[in-house]
Amino acid sequence: MLAQIEVIRYLYPKFTLEKYESYLKEMIPHNYKQVAVFEADICVGISGFWSGVKLWSGKYVEIDNFIVHPEHRSKGIGKMMTDYINDKATKAGCTMIVLDAFTGNFTAHRFYYNQGYNPRGFHFIKMLNEDGLS
Repeated sequence: MLAQIEVIRYLYPKFTLEKYESYLKEMIPHNYKQVAVFEADICVGISGFWSGVKLWSGKYVEIDNFIVHPEHRSKGIGKMMTDYINDKATKAGCTMIVLDAFTGNFTAHRFYYNQGYNPRGFHFIKMLNEDGLS
């Protein structure tokens, strides 16, 4: 996972390797995994995903930090990753796959709609420390 820091930086340009490593050390024990797509030796797409259980949904998978290298978009890479996650979630007996997309990210909205995802509610946040964001 650490080897793909440059792809992660397409989403978080100032992300340091040290911060990435420290986050992964906390996330991996909580069911965090990644799927990546490579062309030759170059990572052209990566997405994190988690599994969990909630009272209202039962078992679910959450997509997190879905990134396709800008020079490799519109090649089906994103669909390959969502198909993979869908297969993993189905085999694990999940009721749903969830994700967050920022309200202004219309390109992502269109992509997720095309993959069968639909908005179901609002994800509310209360900012406690904006300086701590990636």
